[in-house]
Amino acid sequence: MRDYATSWLIKIILGAIVIVFVFWGVGSFRNRKSNVIASVNGEAISLEEYRSTYNNLLEQMRQRFGDNLNEEVLQMLQLDQQALDQLIEQRLLMQEVARLNFRVTDEEVVRVIQNISSFQTNGVFDSRLYTTVLNYNRMTPEGFESAQKARLLIEKLRTYLFNNFQVSENELREYYDWKNVTVSIDYVLFDPGTYQEIELTDEVLETYFNSHNESYKTDPLLKVQYLHFDPQDHKAEVQISAEDIEIYYFDNREKFATPKTVEARHILFKVDAEAPKEAIDAAKAKAEDVLGRVRKGEDFASMAKQYSEGPSKENGGQLGAFKKEDMVAPFSEKAFSMKQGEVSEPVRTQFGWHLIKVEKVNEASVQPLEEAKKTIRATLTDDQAKTLAYDKAEAFYETTLEGDQLAGVGKEMSLEVKTTGLFSMVGPEKNIKNRKAFADAAFALSLNQISEIQDFDDGFYILQVVESIPGKIPELGSVKEAVTRDLMKEKQAAVAEEEAKALLAVLKSGTTAGNTGSDMGVAFKTTDYFKRNDQIKGIGWESEISQKAFTLSLAQPLSEDIVRGKNGFYVIRLKDRRLPDPQGFDKEKKLLQETLSNQKKLKAFNSWLSEMRKKSEITIQEGFEPK
Repeated sequence: MRDYATSWLIKIILGAIVIVFVFWGVGSFRNRKSNVIASVNGEAISLEEYRSTYNNLLEQMRQRFGDNLNEEVLQMLQLDQQALDQLIEQRLLMQEVARLNFRVTDEEVVRVIQNISSFQTNGVFDSRLYTTVLNYNRMTPEGFESAQKARLLIEKLRTYLFNNFQVSENELREYYDWKNVTVSIDYVLFDPGTYQEIELTDEVLETYFNSHNESYKTDPLLKVQYLHFDPQDHKAEVQISAEDIEIYYFDNREKFATPKTVEARHILFKVDAEAPKEAIDAAKAKAEDVLGRVRKGEDFASMAKQYSEGPSKENGGQLGAFKKEDMVAPFSEKAFSMKQGEVSEPVRTQFGWHLIKVEKVNEASVQPLEEAKKTIRATLTDDQAKTLAYDKAEAFYETTLEGDQLAGVGKEMSLEVKTTGLFSMVGPEKNIKNRKAFADAAFALSLNQISEIQDFDDGFYILQVVESIPGKIPELGSVKEAVTRDLMKEKQAAVAEEEAKALLAVLKSGTTAGNTGSDMGVAFKTTDYFKRNDQIKGIGWESEISQKAFTLSLAQPLSEDIVRGKNGFYVIRLKDRRLPDPQGFDKEKKLLQETLSNQKKLKAFNSWLSEMRKKSEITIQEGFEPK
């Protein structure tokens, strides 16, 4: 620790510990009870659990909404309440699982994880890919496996409680008809863009601008002076000794070790782990029959394509190279005991019987020190250069006082202080690699405040805001073009809506001319037949039009209201409705039964969960507000 006590990494870690102490306290300053935010039937929910669940939900929403995720959307989503509800429901479910004494074996968890396609290479579980995917998502194998175990337990509970729902023939018929019925509609589109004869006076523009001026407020701007402590500038100062390289090599041998791997093919004859003896013996007999043909000279890969029941079948049973721990124990133990070219007797695992052919054995190896020296030297040089850059940044930071000007202190220490142009929250235009992080740090500062040391990926920065221009409402003249465009769209939409309503009123009156729209200079168009979730030819994806269309009948074909779509305002009426071909029912019956059954189960599960909440003692810690 003394050798590395000045490194940038240790300093950041120690700084983080200090922050934790300041905000959370240690020892007797905060007792364990203060960490409890809620309880479910006496079982505590911790603040850490809540924060983890909230952050997971937040990350999911960021991936879904991207840049559209703002404070307004977050308030609508109520992620804070969602996170708390999730934790309460998890507690209720796991308590019921414990009461019913359900169990999940390690083998069940392994089987499920190995069958997840995200963790497979060429259809075979890949432990390196597994670790990489989990690391990318900031999860540990232990945490992920624990979560999978809990999920399997809850699935067993759902199956136990709700697996006996029956769907009647009448329900299936009704659902089949509902899902496959088609309609055709007549429609008129009133497109706002076609109304070009609208005049906007300066007085009207000014009135509109005064009532919407916040929409045209300019972005706040900052100008920043900054110092960049670039590790690249310190590489020439770094001295890496032969002893340093040797110490790193022997302290990190696992980085240079390549474990033993086997490249093999297999033929799988599936049989359930709990199948009766007759089925197990029958599968083994098939395996032995194929083995006999292979030993008589038939090609193993061709046999795999013909007989294997595993996902690697199409590749001739090819599994690629794998480590011993990548495969289930009986399979890997046999494969790693074989020589190149050997074919095994049938091997039993929880998946069935396997025939294994070893194509290549790659013995374990360690990259020699001589070969690793170049990589190690580059790694140590980068790390020490970063440490030197951080030390220089820290030395500068410790000389600054509140009220200092960055440029003055930098000049005294012969450091180059750079100045940005004015920039918004997007960040400076030039010379900054991570513009967004730079802008976030800058906008968190007040005028003339010197920032703490910032790491923006390409080194360390110290910032000072030297000019701040707040957002302001501009003069109408400077945004007149945008205001004119926005008001024109609003006026055009108003005229289009008014004319659509006028046509609908004529249609409701029942006049002959109105039925064609000719007296208003419009003409109805007719769509092809479409289902509820289809794209409507000539209109596109318009869920509200589709929903309205399927509420209409031949007795009352006209929609009561106009419909606003992406392209304008629609007047619609039902042209025709067709029930689906009865002969198609038998083809879809199995899928319909599964869908309706799942819907019933979900509804029953949610109802059961709601009752469980009512019957349980759920308390929220006084003073805790989800956020």
